[in-house]
Amino acid sequence: MTTAEDRTIRLDSARAGSGPATWGQRAIWGVVSRLGDDAPRYNLPVALPVAPPRPVPRVLADLRELLLLHDSLHTRFLPHGEDGLEQVVDGSGELPVDLRTSAPEQVQEVGAALLAELGGRSFDHTREWPLRVGLVESGGLVHRLVLVGAHTGMDYWGLGRLLRDLESVQTGATAESLRASRSAVQPLEAAEVQASPLGRRRDEAARRYWTEQLTAGPRQIFRNPAAPELADDPTRRFPNALLRSPALAVAVGRVAEELGVSDAAVLLGAVSHQLALSSGSSDVLFQVVVGNRFQPAAAAVVSTVAQEALFRLTDADRDFEDAVRRTRSVAFSAFRHAAYDKWALDREVAGLVEKEAAADHSYWWNDTRDPAVTPFDTVERPDVPLSELTGRTELSWPTEFLPRKNVSIAVDALTAPGALDLAMTADPAVISRTGMERFLRGVERHIVARAIALEGR
Repeated sequence: MTTAEDRTIRLDSARAGSGPATWGQRAIWGVVSRLGDDAPRYNLPVALPVAPPRPVPRVLADLRELLLLHDSLHTRFLPHGEDGLEQVVDGSGELPVDLRTSAPEQVQEVGAALLAELGGRSFDHTREWPLRVGLVESGGLVHRLVLVGAHTGMDYWGLGRLLRDLESVQTGATAESLRASRSAVQPLEAAEVQASPLGRRRDEAARRYWTEQLTAGPRQIFRNPAAPELADDPTRRFPNALLRSPALAVAVGRVAEELGVSDAAVLLGAVSHQLALSSGSSDVLFQVVVGNRFQPAAAAVVSTVAQEALFRLTDADRDFEDAVRRTRSVAFSAFRHAAYDKWALDREVAGLVEKEAAADHSYWWNDTRDPAVTPFDTVERPDVPLSELTGRTELSWPTEFLPRKNVSIAVDALTAPGALDLAMTADPAVISRTGMERFLRGVERHIVARAIALEGR
């Protein structure tokens, strides 16, 4: 039997203020505010075991320290007209907590149901703080912690920061001690910099870079779409494929070391090379989600900072190794221009599209892996040849999505226990399920083949 109870985390005398939203906040708010019933798919849900189990007051006290540490967790958003968005950091208020009591053997099941419940609802960004909390208690102790973040309050990198800070608080750190140990640019401070002359120059340079690349790139990447007659069918579903590869988890680091690049560059280069081979276009573009946490002060904050970079690689079909090596320098230029006023950029891009002067920019890459987490943190690294590991690759089709605006293909990289995951969502008008499988296995094959060649040296 499960019982439910409401609790709250009370916040008093926290930092407060208001001002213009940051570029990252505006970008995400502009997306989720238009999604309606589909908005919950942008929520960031996570369920964590509490080990060892803790009393409810102790868990609530830990979470209160996180609220005190990160302004974004007690921030609301107020739109003003067509182009204005204000962030309001509340200095006091209450965060509701859903508490469920269950039998010990049902803790995980109850936690999963609570996660689905809290994560399945849209946030009211004008009234609600961008965090929901659920606890599963058994025998007077909390065994499961459920957190759901609104994307307006954090991105995936911010969620990782939040979880690391929670670990620190659970071992005795406080908001005060963590703040004293590191610098962190809070969103109101970031917005001030963005509104300054320096910020305006960065914004203008980024938008100029985007328009130059879009003007120079190919108008259509897939030369022979799979089923163009489906393009105007609003009822079509976008398949979602998941490739889980233990071999990739091992191979990507070896190839990165040998080529003198990051493993992120190996993956982006391989995906770009495969897109060129699959599409018939030697010139490819990806909108790449960039964390924009290059400075320590930005890395220490929980907020929505990530924005898209426009990554364009020419001659991407020529050679895998060449594509990976050039990805490093091309990505560096793209990432330098990944912070901007998205609403202003969207207007400029819309003008190019209307004049048929914009490249096809409907391909997306998102490396969601946390650098602090590896596939082998909780499982042993396999001690077998890569050629044997390739036989352990699994391909599944978890779900389907409604059509997504300006999305032909979206690929995410994720960390899994003992494996690296590639998740791919695609428009069936552009590429078939068979083509999706070939795409994902092609990315794996390029990287693993290169790593196997290194084993023979």
